[in-house]
Amino acid sequence: MDKSKGQLEAEVSKALTQWEKSYLGRGSISVKSDILRDMIIVTLTGILTPAEYALCKDKEGLLSIKNTRNSLVETGQEQLKDIIFSLTGQEVTSFHTDISTQTGERFMVFKLSGDLEKLLS
Repeated sequence: MDKSKGQLEAEVSKALTQWEKSYLGRGSISVKSDILRDMIIVTLTGILTPAEYALCKDKEGLLSIKNTRNSLVETGQEQLKDIIFSLTGQEVTSFHTDISTQTGERFMVFKLSGDLEKLLS
């Protein structure tokens, strides 16, 4: 692979921002991707709208927002796996995501078929 680790991390962040905007209708405020061994860990900040933060003030609203937001991302999982494959050449063997209703951050972890960090070094 002729890209540096930093270049590939930036490309992943840019591609996921574009996916968010086209699939979810809006993007996060910032996206940071890190390649670690056979994983790509993505941190997205500024996910929740002011209305969603207001709903998160009680447990029922919090769980509703968390479930809805996670379901939305889960339905786009195949597209996300395709994006990662097209950028890295690695199959995504598993995908994990969660959102913090306190900070408005989402984490995505893509577990890959090979050690991408080693390939890039």
